[in-house]
Amino acid sequence: MTTAGTAAMNEADVQQIRAAFDAQQATALRWRASAAAERIARVKRLRDALMAQREAFYAAFESDYRKSPAEVEASEFLPVMEEIRQVLGALKRWMKPRRHWPTTTMLGTYASVQYQPRGRVLIIAPWNYPLSLCFGPLVSALAAGNTAIIKPSEMTPAVSALMARIIADVFPAEEVALFEGSQPTSHALLQLPFDHIFFTGSPSVGKLVMTAAAQHLASVTLELGGKSPTIVDETANLQLAAETLMWGKFLNNGQTCVAPDHVYVHAGVKPAFVAACRQVLQQRYGADAAAQKRNPDLTRVVNQRHTQRLAGLLADALQRGAVVHTGGEVDEAQCYIAPTLIEQIPAGAAILSEEIFGPLLPIIEYRELDQVIAAINAAPKPLALYVWSTRQANIDQVLKQTSSGGACVNHCVTHFAHGNLPFGGVNNSGMGSAHGEYGFKAFSHERAVLRASPLMLIKLFFPPYTSGRLRLIRMVVDSLKLPML
Repeated sequence: MTTAGTAAMNEADVQQIRAAFDAQQATALRWRASAAAERIARVKRLRDALMAQREAFYAAFESDYRKSPAEVEASEFLPVMEEIRQVLGALKRWMKPRRHWPTTTMLGTYASVQYQPRGRVLIIAPWNYPLSLCFGPLVSALAAGNTAIIKPSEMTPAVSALMARIIADVFPAEEVALFEGSQPTSHALLQLPFDHIFFTGSPSVGKLVMTAAAQHLASVTLELGGKSPTIVDETANLQLAAETLMWGKFLNNGQTCVAPDHVYVHAGVKPAFVAACRQVLQQRYGADAAAQKRNPDLTRVVNQRHTQRLAGLLADALQRGAVVHTGGEVDEAQCYIAPTLIEQIPAGAAILSEEIFGPLLPIIEYRELDQVIAAINAAPKPLALYVWSTRQANIDQVLKQTSSGGACVNHCVTHFAHGNLPFGGVNNSGMGSAHGEYGFKAFSHERAVLRASPLMLIKLFFPPYTSGRLRLIRMVVDSLKLPML
């Protein structure tokens, strides 16, 4: 298991990066006219190579941060396979030009939208779900007819190396290439004039990516993060909320961009909710600290640097007077932090302002829903928001008065896996959407195409502008005050 603060690895050769990028130009031009069958064949080759390495990925994830085979299947393979399944079943329909009726002033024309590949795209993937957040966007990019260069995270070296072998076996570099490395490799890639950049990571790095893209006016999809809040009101099904939230929070040991970051719990039900959460954690991971540490279902923190960061957040909160209900054990050498529920956190504690991205769950008592909504709106817009309630008025109030990339009612996290929903953030938590047809569109340019008919009504607007022609144009403009039929 990797424990260093930053995994040591060789940087990719800048000349090789440039050679692959240049070689992909001719391929990208050729692939503009690629049929659905060709694109599907590429995706199938990737799928078959991925599944052939199933057991090897188990070992790689064990090496990088002791992720169990069950979590590898559920959180890494499953999203990619769902993405592939949608492409195989729907790509022909997605690729068809969409006809559009003419507006009032465009009568006599024929309009459609064509979906063109953006061209050469860059995919920069994170470490927390290194397989699904790398190959998932790649599937969308291939479905849209693009070439791709991929930069996985250096913090999961075993998984990255395995993905590199798969890409090299399946694709020549002029189609898809993968370059391992850390910040210098990312910097070298971001200097190139890609047609689109798909980045998943933190808001701070997202700003750097967007700045680099602006130098070439490249379009971007940014899947970022933020402190995704959860609300549990006085009418919530507390047992179901506890069971689901303890899964969503501690999946991948809390290292999930849409994990519940903190929970606002109504004062009237907080003791019962906390008790239910503690019981769930004991049933799933062990009745005491030693049993939980031995449990093979608990993924480790990715490295010592992040373990120290999380330990610092916990220590800061405790020094300020916070109370741990369960958990709190830290073993930095083993990159281990126990599933921890913490409350009575005073204002000013770093855990309330920094994205946690780990197995620490602050529980915040509230009495008035308006106060919770005000607190959410005072913070940057989160990637996800969760509300647990059986009172429709409360649900409606939360959804109408807040903004987030996505939201779940009486559920959490799973909107990420719904292939018919757009997944993405808003402002600080990202821009653009992914998954399914939304992912196909993210990697496509929607080209407007208008065809003239023999009628050519536009001639009525040609000069010379006689008084009669002016009256006609005014009449058309005035008609636009009428409602659409």
